[in-house]
Amino acid sequence: MESQTHSIANLFAQLGLPSETAAIDAFIDTHSPLPPELRLADAPFWTPAQAHFLKTELDEDADWSAVIDTLDARLRHRA
Repeated sequence: MESQTHSIANLFAQLGLPSETAAIDAFIDTHSPLPPELRLADAPFWTPAQAHFLKTELDEDADWSAVIDTLDARLRHRA
């Protein structure tokens, strides 16, 4: 079975968020940096459905987990 590679734009679309580069950058600028002790899925800016998706995908190490990790890293470090 092959795993799929998802982009950050695909992730934002999956979460129901604007997925254009400028919108993604604005989202990250608005919500970063996340405190080190806060799990990504527990961040207060997610809807319950978004948080559930993120948590489930990470817990199951599913196809989306690599790009979710990328988003997590970008939210923790301002560029």
